[in-house]
Amino acid sequence: MPVRAEHDRVVLAGLLGRDPVLHAYQLGDLDDFFWPYTSWFRRGEQVVLLYHGVDPPTVLAFAAPADTAAMAALLADLAPVLPARLYAHLSPGLVDALSGSFRCDSGGRHHRMALTDPARLAAVAPQGVVLGAADLPQVRELYARSYPGNWFDARMLDTGQYLGVRAGGELIAVAGVHVFSPAYRGAAVGNVTTHPRWRGRGVGAAVVAGLCGRLRDSVTHVTLNVKADNAAAVRLYERVGFTRVADYDEWTVTAR
Repeated sequence: MPVRAEHDRVVLAGLLGRDPVLHAYQLGDLDDFFWPYTSWFRRGEQVVLLYHGVDPPTVLAFAAPADTAAMAALLADLAPVLPARLYAHLSPGLVDALSGSFRCDSGGRHHRMALTDPARLAAVAPQGVVLGAADLPQVRELYARSYPGNWFDARMLDTGQYLGVRAGGELIAVAGVHVFSPAYRGAAVGNVTTHPRWRGRGVGAAVVAGLCGRLRDSVTHVTLNVKADNAAAVRLYERVGFTRVADYDEWTVTAR
């Protein structure tokens, strides 16, 4: 069966919606906000997303263990038409499908976590006010100080799903989203950080709790990605009700 470019969002939503947590980011990218930056490829029920909204572009390919071989075959056939440099988020075992054509440098194992325990979320007192475009300079300043190198798309402030905590007028904590799509009932928390002087005081958990409470009013699935070796972050997310549901690996991929 040949690889085909898929342009039908209804078809893609049906395929990805079979596992809305594993495919949370792809489902979110079906939204009008992200759709113009996407290219989709499929063979049978396996779907690969090439997202052009970042530089370099990012490939997302996730598969349940039983589908790993089919997804690997799809990726191998796509390799000749992929950009010469890109990031890749791949389920475990898939990188070999690209390693014949690309040098693949590991960015580490990551956990996909999902908000599954509302009782734990309710036990954390929420904090945070909605941030908008006027707050962008303070947001950038905080990220530069406490989360350098993170991926932040300033357009996401327009979603109204970034919360911040201030002390003495200074922004000291932020929690936002990488994906937010009420139409596809999903959101992915991201760009979470706390000023170094304020860490260990519960501010990070409080602003994440505030954001998650807000998100649950408009979406069904709230997910996030976190590096597997970031024990402090994993503990924070577990405290507010997230559990680990899958793993994936990040790679920087360069044509040989």
